[in-house]
Amino acid sequence: MNNLTFPRINTPTTAGPQLRLLRRQAGMSQLELALIKGISQRHLSCIETGRAKPGPGTLHNLLMALEVPLEQCNSLFLASGYAPRYETTPLSSPAMEAVREAISHVLHANNPAPAIVLGSHWQVLDANASTAALFSLVGLPADAARDLNLLTTLLQPGGLGDYLINPEEIRTLAWQRATREALSNPVLASLMQTLSAPDTLAALPRELPPLVLTRIACAHGELNFMSTFTTFGMPLDITVTSMRIEHLIPADAQTWQIMTAAYERSRG
Repeated sequence: MNNLTFPRINTPTTAGPQLRLLRRQAGMSQLELALIKGISQRHLSCIETGRAKPGPGTLHNLLMALEVPLEQCNSLFLASGYAPRYETTPLSSPAMEAVREAISHVLHANNPAPAIVLGSHWQVLDANASTAALFSLVGLPADAARDLNLLTTLLQPGGLGDYLINPEEIRTLAWQRATREALSNPVLASLMQTLSAPDTLAALPRELPPLVLTRIACAHGELNFMSTFTTFGMPLDITVTSMRIEHLIPADAQTWQIMTAAYERSRG
């Protein structure tokens, strides 16, 4: 366990001053924001000082331009006297059918490379067949991804982190990313309180590679993967905006060959 704390940032309770703070945090002037959203700088100034109340459409447009997380957007709507605008729809809901189909398509298209769907506190929501094949290659049950939390299994002994050739690099990068996300995610912050921070990385080499690879040892040889993420564009639901798909793209010919063979074996 660690004694990591996530300080709360004192923010104004009324909508106008909150908007002003968010605009400044985004490094945007009143004129720049007003031009982007097609309103006058004078009107935006009146909104920020509380002399004018933005309509729900104007408030939505301003928040989208500032790329404010949807959970925080709801608090701005409440502060303006409106009902929360953005819902948290269960992924299993009929309304999310198109989202589920899109996720399924992306996961399938990534084969024979592994891909996993992560929720807002790093829980694995889904994975493709190649993820199961990868688990089998390192001696784990093919269904080990079910009910798995990626952050926990990377950091705790006995998890996936033990199979990494470069565990210090991957654990440190995962911890740093999760720490940033936890500043606005109380559930993730609580989870991180139960985990131990990784040791500090050793000195950097003189020549840095283009990106850090996820390096995994298996009986067939070393596997090297590049990590990329897919997110949904223009989400208007908190569930959708919190999801991301991590793709582990083989970084060399040997890894492609091993993963392709493992994927074909998994298909019978």
